[in-house]
Amino acid sequence: MKPIEKLQLPLEVTEEDQKRYLQLVSTDLSGEQIERLLTPPEIYPNQKSVLAVHWHPEFVPLDLIMRRVAATFPNREEELIIPTQHNRLTSLNGFSGVEVDCYSQQFNRKVQLLLHFKEEDVEGEKAPILKEMLNYTFKYRNQQLFEFIDTIIDEKYRHRLEFPAKKTGSDLNLVNFVKIHATKLKKLLEQNESITRPEMVRNKLIRDYFALQNDGSHPDLIERAQIFLREVKQIVKANFSLTYFYRTSEIIEEAKSLNAGIVIPHPEQFWPILLADYDVDGYEVWNPQSQEYTEFLINVVDRQNKSGKGRNKPILIFMGDDTHFGEKVLDPKDQNQEKAKREIGVHPAWEDRDIRKSLIIAGASRKKVINEYKNRLLNSY
Repeated sequence: MKPIEKLQLPLEVTEEDQKRYLQLVSTDLSGEQIERLLTPPEIYPNQKSVLAVHWHPEFVPLDLIMRRVAATFPNREEELIIPTQHNRLTSLNGFSGVEVDCYSQQFNRKVQLLLHFKEEDVEGEKAPILKEMLNYTFKYRNQQLFEFIDTIIDEKYRHRLEFPAKKTGSDLNLVNFVKIHATKLKKLLEQNESITRPEMVRNKLIRDYFALQNDGSHPDLIERAQIFLREVKQIVKANFSLTYFYRTSEIIEEAKSLNAGIVIPHPEQFWPILLADYDVDGYEVWNPQSQEYTEFLINVVDRQNKSGKGRNKPILIFMGDDTHFGEKVLDPKDQNQEKAKREIGVHPAWEDRDIRKSLIIAGASRKKVINEYKNRLLNSY
């Protein structure tokens, strides 16, 4: 491979750079991408109940997603399908949902909540305070992209690069290569701010930008750069201030005033939240990122329900596919394969032989959760 320092890399933004950037932030789908969306890799003809209350359409049209659902579950009889964009309310078939970032001061961690509403409770000019809270959180979360870029190119963050470079074996030439392209990306973001959709301004933009630099002449170079960038991102996330997020209790209080249903996703990633006794409707006991303690979490819910604990409604057991549809439209070679294989409404744990025993004891099933949660949302239970 040609040494990095000898590669001819212009420091200024070129027409080709601009072309690639517009390709990067475009939300238009090609015929090939649409065909890929409408062709699920596996069909589940025997699944009658479809529960999907933790998934992210991103920029993919909801009508295409629902056509994929119809193809995936051709014999479904009941369903509850609510999109949960990050910090953006999205509505579908009479329901609205959002996954919101917030800060739990008791254990000094960012956590996330899934909020679900009857659409008419938040449509139009309704729910102004919640919408302002979400808009603030969305903009603040987007700042992480710029801190990510600045960590790479700004000398004041030079110390942050030392550990990622050492861990990944990235020499000075590779780091400089990354810096040059990160500088270009920042310029492109600034020059195209007015035509770039806000939801495209996210950490993933850096990964996708570097993937577009792979013209086939230096594939190993791009792969090494991506490995280095993943480690830098972890440093940025670890140093990103959480105190600017709204407190978890504030989000819950506002959501409940709007008759929201609230589900805690990824509880195994922040155990203390199980002790916080928040006023929520359910816990997510399984998703593709959180599978290790599913049986334990089911038993926790079952014990809490049987103990009563002063609640006027049982805690429901949820599972979430955490599907990111923007990942599915990428060229397969550029996809995050772990995320790309997630499928809306597909939760294997419901059928797992061992886990099924715990679900039976807890009296939980997809059908029961759909009916109970839908009743809560529609009737302000």
